[in-house]
Amino acid sequence: MTLSETPNLRGTDRPVIVVGGGPVGMTAAARLAAAGTPVVLVEANAVPLTDWRASTFHAATLELLDGIEITSRMHAEGLVVPLYHFRDRRDGLIAEFDFRLLSDETPYPYRLQLNQQHLVRFLYERLREDDGVELLFGSRVVDTATTADGVAAVVETPDGTRTITGTHLIGADGPRSTVRRTQGIGFPGFTYPERFLIVSTTVELRDLIPDLAHVNYIADPVQWLFVLRTPESWRVVLPVSPDEPIEKATAPERLQETLQGVAPNPDGYPIVDHQAYNVHQRVASTFRSGNIVIAGDAAHINSPIGGVGLNSGIHDVMDATERILRIRAGDADPDAELDAYDTVRRRIAIEYVQADTQRNTERLKETDESARRATHEEMRATAADPERARAYMRRVSLLESVRRFGIGRPPEAIEELEPARRQNQEWNETHTESRNESRNQEART
Repeated sequence: MTLSETPNLRGTDRPVIVVGGGPVGMTAAARLAAAGTPVVLVEANAVPLTDWRASTFHAATLELLDGIEITSRMHAEGLVVPLYHFRDRRDGLIAEFDFRLLSDETPYPYRLQLNQQHLVRFLYERLREDDGVELLFGSRVVDTATTADGVAAVVETPDGTRTITGTHLIGADGPRSTVRRTQGIGFPGFTYPERFLIVSTTVELRDLIPDLAHVNYIADPVQWLFVLRTPESWRVVLPVSPDEPIEKATAPERLQETLQGVAPNPDGYPIVDHQAYNVHQRVASTFRSGNIVIAGDAAHINSPIGGVGLNSGIHDVMDATERILRIRAGDADPDAELDAYDTVRRRIAIEYVQADTQRNTERLKETDESARRATHEEMRATAADPERARAYMRRVSLLESVRRFGIGRPPEAIEELEPARRQNQEWNETHTESRNESRNQEART
């Protein structure tokens, strides 16, 4: 059966289709399942991936995940980190920020460090026991469409090709999103020339670097660092020159040399994981096509400096699922709800996620000495002033964006909807790309 032959099925017994079995897609499925909504989740990999890339959960995200009763399990395996440092590789500690200043605003005044595969595991174990959820791992979506009364997806499964129909589809299938591509949605932005390298080691770095916090942003004009602790290991993120082949940068002896440059250790470094990848700053030209929405890396990708990519993706699907549940219940205008999702979540991706992560990255790699000194003084002054520090931490923990725009707030309750629409239109006009150019650029990167 082709998409054009999809039967005209009506009724809310039809599922919501979720494409992508990473933390964002799993969260979407879990939220829908918790409301008693049938879900079909499609994931290309045969089993949940053990991807170490994202590992930070901010206060606003923990509040949202508490709504699906998963935060207690996350805390049982995660690491609570109330302090983080902005440092300089030459000058040492510049500023210390303490999230406990937000204790009167959130029950989670800290970062929770937990590698993302653990959240995937927790939710996978829950969903596979739910009779209302169909998990199609080892299956690949090859086409999507909005139909007269819902959506359809063509899925290649180990047992053959299926056409699945539903009321809505959430594309959480990553930066190379098939959902985004089949809907002809552009993905304008840019790619950093350097690659980012993550190296994880079990060596206790606090024994080697005095006064190191569990989360550290370390500026340097030659090789900045992002150093953080997870329950399993210490992780070091640093740039790799575009002139250095990835095979060379990730060779065992080169990884040892890299870590010895961070902190000399005569006993060497056992390496438990490493990854090298391209980093982009991109926002999709729309987050909605009919009853199809995209979320997470399928909708926006950014530098990891700040740890907000995974978090904002979870916020996306929490927002989208609230709207979908209202639509399915007959309590909302479908177009107004999904337009509000597109407008608000794109506004946040542009104004918060893109702006902050790019600023964070440029701050660490700044080469102009006067600009570096000015940044250091600004960070010191911010940390020293409790009100400025509080405002700063509200923003970096994503509490500001959630308090300002809400999650799934009805369209009529969003005062900034029209200004957000205008800002999104300006972004599109500035970053316009044709569909073919978007595809070519994705293929190159």
